[in-house]
Amino acid sequence: MKIVSTNIGLAQKITWKEKEVETGIFKHPVQGPVLLTKLGVKGDDVANKSVHGGIDKACYLYSADHYEFWRKRYPNLAWDWGFLGENLTVKGLAESKMHIGDVLEIGGAIVKITQPRIPCYKLGVKFGTQTMLKEFLESGFSGVYVKVLQEGEVKVGDAVYLVERQSNNLTVADVFSQFIVENRDKYLIDKALRDRDLAQSMVKDLKRFRESVV
Repeated sequence: MKIVSTNIGLAQKITWKEKEVETGIFKHPVQGPVLLTKLGVKGDDVANKSVHGGIDKACYLYSADHYEFWRKRYPNLAWDWGFLGENLTVKGLAESKMHIGDVLEIGGAIVKITQPRIPCYKLGVKFGTQTMLKEFLESGFSGVYVKVLQEGEVKVGDAVYLVERQSNNLTVADVFSQFIVENRDKYLIDKALRDRDLAQSMVKDLKRFRESVV
């Protein structure tokens, strides 16, 4: 795996249901390294800190390999790295091969995978349609949020090394699949809930899902 783009952005105001809200989803590629800290990426805005950012979601990684999938579906959008709102665009990142709790070394930073990204309406606003959220879930292309274990700088061209594999934990793709109602599986949810590396915000969601699974 390798970093092909580092992306940050300032919070911007958008109109949603006749109300003005702020979002940090508008990222753009930057020259030079970015600093991954335990609370986020230096210079990058997180608008709603109740659901974004923080220790468990300090940095968001998305696969460069998924971009062609979205370009084909939305050819009229102004595509560039960072369009999905990711801080790090990574060549070779595959959700089906990465496990919750896997530890990665990226440049001078060491990070741990904590959860897949669950889309909200702001991603739909950026794509121009809320139906995109269903497509995002069904695609399986969630990207990953990480916790920063060791702060450090990351730049384009840095290799991403897997330094610790948590093979007993669910893959990112397996966890992400449980956010599609018809895919919910009691065994997978129970296994995810036993995983101490899973972000606490996601634990709450899965507990709620578990109550509805027969």
